Amino acid sequence: MDFNVKKLASDAGVFFSRAMQFTEEKLGQAEKTELDAHFENLLARADSTKNWTEKILRQTEVLLQPNPSARVEEFLYEKLDRKVPSRVTNGELLAQYMTEAANDFGPGTPYGKTLIKVGETQRRLGAAERDFIHSASINFLTPLRNFLEGDWRTITKERRILQNRRLDLDACKARLKKAKAAEAKAAAVPDFQETRPRNYVLSASASALWSDEVEKAEHELRLTQTEFDRQAEVTRLLLEGISSTHVNHLRCLHEFVESQTNYYAQCYQYMLDLQKQLGSSKGEIFSGTFVGNAESTSPPPAAASPPAVAAATLPAVPTIPVVPTIVGVPNTVAESVLNPNEVKPPASGTRKARVLYDYEAADSTELALLADEMITVYSLPGMDPDWLIGERGNQKGKVPVTYLELLS
Repeated sequence: MDFNVKKLASDAGVFFSRAMQFTEEKLGQAEKTELDAHFENLLARADSTKNWTEKILRQTEVLLQPNPSARVEEFLYEKLDRKVPSRVTNGELLAQYMTEAANDFGPGTPYGKTLIKVGETQRRLGAAERDFIHSASINFLTPLRNFLEGDWRTITKERRILQNRRLDLDACKARLKKAKAAEAKAAAVPDFQETRPRNYVLSASASALWSDEVEKAEHELRLTQTEFDRQAEVTRLLLEGISSTHVNHLRCLHEFVESQTNYYAQCYQYMLDLQKQLGSSKGEIFSGTFVGNAESTSPPPAAASPPAVAAATLPAVPTIPVVPTIVGVPNTVAESVLNPNEVKPPASGTRKARVLYDYEAADSTELALLADEMITVYSLPGMDPDWLIGERGNQKGKVPVTYLELLS
């Protein structure tokens, strides 16, 4: 019990001495031992590494998991040393909804088939996203987090010890300085004309006491200087290890970029495959199932916007198939295609269609369209499969298939 009390009193004395030294330094009343320039550069580099590592770590976590509630949940599971529960990605959830909708609308309908195709692609995208998040977490986030929670904590602890050793060293220097000043004052020769001989004896005794105090202060200074130098060397080695940390983080960064590249390459390939599938099915819906005896059509580019489709696939003057002319028999097909207003709709085969986008007629043989309006359409034998004859009241003309939604 006595030992604990003495140790507590000693620790309290050391703490008070450090607090006094620190306060006097801040007020400019005490000298401070300065570290060399190289050491200060190492400290600044370490602080910069810690600050930027924290920012990169936090922002990467936001990139991989934008939901803040989910990030907090994952953080709590990590702190409790429990396995994070598996979470469905947004792509997988969208795929589930699309599949259920397709089953409800009918998987054999054009809309249901398309929902199933898109849903399958979304599921593959969600799985690729899950693999990317897992890879980035292991190869990039974990090393950054290990540095902050491991190496940096050790550096911070040793820097704190070094700061205490420096305060002890400066306190010993101040104590030695005061002891020497008091010893010099006590060793001064008294004036016998105004001072009694007894004071001379007291002055000699005080001088001897201050001499012992100076020796004691010098001994403590040597000890604290040794401890400070040893701690400074330990801290310097840890700070120089930041270079190895940069090399490790560089390797992790390369792995992160590689996994991200693979992820986006997979997404691009999945969407490219889906685009081809939708383009093929779109061609079947717009031409194959409606034109009937018309020649096979090449589907329009699925990724092109309506104006781009019109500019790229719909010429101002559609190509007219060459029909052999029999002597004495008029070429009715060519004339009907060139003059839509003179053709007669077939007895059967007409359908209603909804206009998807506005379309401006290029010439008098075409029919201008307005988005969301309903028109009657039909095809003629030998007609370009990318075009149909459209009727709106008394108006009649050619219209592009890609601007229409054919209704049953």
